[in-house]
Amino acid sequence: MLAIAAGGLAACALPAPLRAATAPYRFSQGGFELMVVSDGHLALPTSFLAPDAPKAEREAMLKAAGQSGEQYQSPTNVTLIRTPSDLILVDMGSGDRFMPTAGKLWDNLQAAGIDKTKITKVVFTHGHPDHLWGAIDELDDLMLPNAAYYFPAAEWDFWNGADAIRGLPAERAGFVTGARRNLARIKDKVSMLKPGDDIVAGIRVLATAGHTQGHVALEVAGGEGLIVVGDALTHPLIAFQHPEWKTPGDHEPERAIATRRQLLDRLAAGRSKLIGFHLPYPGVGQVERKDGGYRFVPVT
Repeated sequence: MLAIAAGGLAACALPAPLRAATAPYRFSQGGFELMVVSDGHLALPTSFLAPDAPKAEREAMLKAAGQSGEQYQSPTNVTLIRTPSDLILVDMGSGDRFMPTAGKLWDNLQAAGIDKTKITKVVFTHGHPDHLWGAIDELDDLMLPNAAYYFPAAEWDFWNGADAIRGLPAERAGFVTGARRNLARIKDKVSMLKPGDDIVAGIRVLATAGHTQGHVALEVAGGEGLIVVGDALTHPLIAFQHPEWKTPGDHEPERAIATRRQLLDRLAAGRSKLIGFHLPYPGVGQVERKDGGYRFVPVT
C-alpha cells in the first residue's frame, strides 16, 4: 500500500485511516508527508511534574492543565515521515513491557492501513522505554527486521556504559536492562548519529541533550521549518512557561534547562512548527512568547 509510485510523492499519499483507535494526524512539510500516530499514553504520578517548583504556582498550573489528581496521562506521539524514497519512523513506542496504557503503535498503524514492513528507516531520539522498547516483540525478535536503524552515538554509549547504572535512581534500573536488551537486537543494523548528520536530504539531527545524555531532535526542512523535539519539551504548560523548572525525568537537569531555553527561543523566533512526543495529541503546534516566557499553540 505504501510502495513508492513512479509518479513521485504526489502519487503516494499516506492512506486515510480505516479504524484507528486514535486516528493519525497528517500534514505536509516541504517535500515530505508526515503522520503522527498514537502509541497510547503513560500513566504517571503528578508528583513527577516539577516537584521542586514553588508549590502554589505549580498547583495552579497543574489545575489549569487538568492534572490536579494523583496521576496524569502523558500522551505518546510517534512521527512517521514519508520521503520520495523512504518511510521513516521516529522512535518505536513502548512495546508490551512497559505500561498497559501504551504500546499501541503497531495496532494504530495497522488500523490506519499502514503496512509496517514498508518502513525503511527508524531514527531514535533517545533510549527511554517509551521510545525504544517497541523495537522488539514478546519473543525479543525485531518488529522491523528489514529496516535500517539510526541511534545517537552519545546515547548508545551512555546506555551501554557503566554510567547508565551509576547515574540513574535504583527504581529505574530496569530502564538500563531494557535498553540493553533492545539495543543488542539492533546492533548489527544500526548506524551511529551525531548532531549535524542528515538522515536523508532535508532531515537533520539536532543536539538536544539533557533529558538524556545523548538526546537528539530532528529538523525537517520546508516552509518555516519543523522540529521533532522528542522529550526536550514534555509538558504543554510547565516546559513552556517555566523551562527553568526541573523534572525528575531529566538525566542532566541543568543541561535540560539550557536545551529547553535554546529550543524555545529558536522555535518562537523562527515560527517553526514542532512535534512533541508527550504534548497533547497530536503534539503539533508552534511556540509564542508570552509574559516573559513561552506558550505552546497547538494545531487546530
